[in-house]
Amino acid sequence: MAIQRRLLLAAAGACLAAGDAGAAEEQRFDSAGVPIRFIEAGRGEPVVLVHGYTVDTEAQWVEPGVFGTLAEGFRVIGMDARGHGRSGKPHDPAQYGPEMGMDVVRLLDHLGLQRAHIVGYSMGSHVVAQLVTLRPERFATLTLGGACGRLGWTAEDQRRVDVESAEMDQGLLTSQIVRLAPRNQPPPSEAEIRAQSERALAGKDPRALAAVRRSNPAQVIAVEGLAAAPVPMLGVVGTADPYLRDFERLKAARPALQLVTIEGASHGTAPGRPEFVRAVADFLRANRIG
Repeated sequence: MAIQRRLLLAAAGACLAAGDAGAAEEQRFDSAGVPIRFIEAGRGEPVVLVHGYTVDTEAQWVEPGVFGTLAEGFRVIGMDARGHGRSGKPHDPAQYGPEMGMDVVRLLDHLGLQRAHIVGYSMGSHVVAQLVTLRPERFATLTLGGACGRLGWTAEDQRRVDVESAEMDQGLLTSQIVRLAPRNQPPPSEAEIRAQSERALAGKDPRALAAVRRSNPAQVIAVEGLAAAPVPMLGVVGTADPYLRDFERLKAARPALQLVTIEGASHGTAPGRPEFVRAVADFLRANRIG
């Protein structure tokens, strides 16, 4: 009941934020055997939003106001990634990796859309960064928030995935919380880490989320491939986010990347800052499909 109440409140918030764009409509479709849930509101050019790890469309996009603000000028479609929210949650890592990006393609096919503006955050950015190297023709623009793809793979990357997926098997986010903690603040205490883990994973499926994490190596791309993608590209990242260095690396490989940094924002706080949605909205308006 608590989860249903939160979803109803979030939907109401989307309606209020969108003004005359109308209430968000919840729908589902079958994506190669996995049910994918999505909501949409607004009119105009389509914008697909892909959220981060362990959250869902409401937590990532609706509650911070991104969904409603963009729905004032666009047809906004927020999908719950497989393994998350109210979408299907397979426990096999082979059901994730590139399949997460193909869910976006299948969503566009389901809606009869040839292409769309596609926006990712964190895990969602990793997903759509790989997708643009595989299916660039489905993108009108690409926005990468908080991460810009799994740019190569090292032994340390694999060690991180092994540790974090093993922790997730136990319903823990310890290493991830430490890794993404704001660089401009003291590190979180054990009690804070435990409380954050409990909040983030309440009502979630740890086995599915562990499978998502174990699929990370299958999403690796070369920075040169991403840099060459033939679509307008925006990056938005907080200055206290450890992923900032990856955006700087992508900017060096692709000088045309429009990079917006949010002063003092961390990985977790950037999407809720007004600078975030303003940067995205300005970019989309400047790169309309028509």
